[in-house]
Amino acid sequence: MITVKTPSGLLLILLFFLTACRSGNGNPDREKWLQEIASTEQAFADLAAQEGIEKAFVTYAAADVVLLRNKQLIRGKDGLSRYFAEHAANDQPKLSWKPDFIDVSTSGDLGYTYGKYVYSSIDSAGITTSTEGVFHTVWKRQADGQWRFVWD
Repeated sequence: MITVKTPSGLLLILLFFLTACRSGNGNPDREKWLQEIASTEQAFADLAAQEGIEKAFVTYAAADVVLLRNKQLIRGKDGLSRYFAEHAANDQPKLSWKPDFIDVSTSGDLGYTYGKYVYSSIDSAGITTSTEGVFHTVWKRQADGQWRFVWD
């Protein structure tokens, strides 16, 4: 049995155990999960560029998705589909984005990304209008292991 005779000895032992508990920087799957989210985000952006914004959003949304658009919350995939039907764009919209930062929970079930986006459209006169901004997406691992966004 180890006997600690001084407060500094106790502090040293406590510091050792705290350091040992923190070594390894968390879950060994963390890098894999970060890469999964990055790959999913890229596939999401690629689908938006190739097949349109609506297709990409409906494909990568979780069933319990919530979006904030025009100061209104859009809830669920059905709500998302209704939103796109009501805001059908005849102006050839394009959306591109790339995350500047990706993080994932230590349990690997939630993650988030943020970065810059560019939304552009062409009106009936052929004039292109672009808007730039910052996006924030929250990703949730689904029961089948896929990542789907629950907030955008």
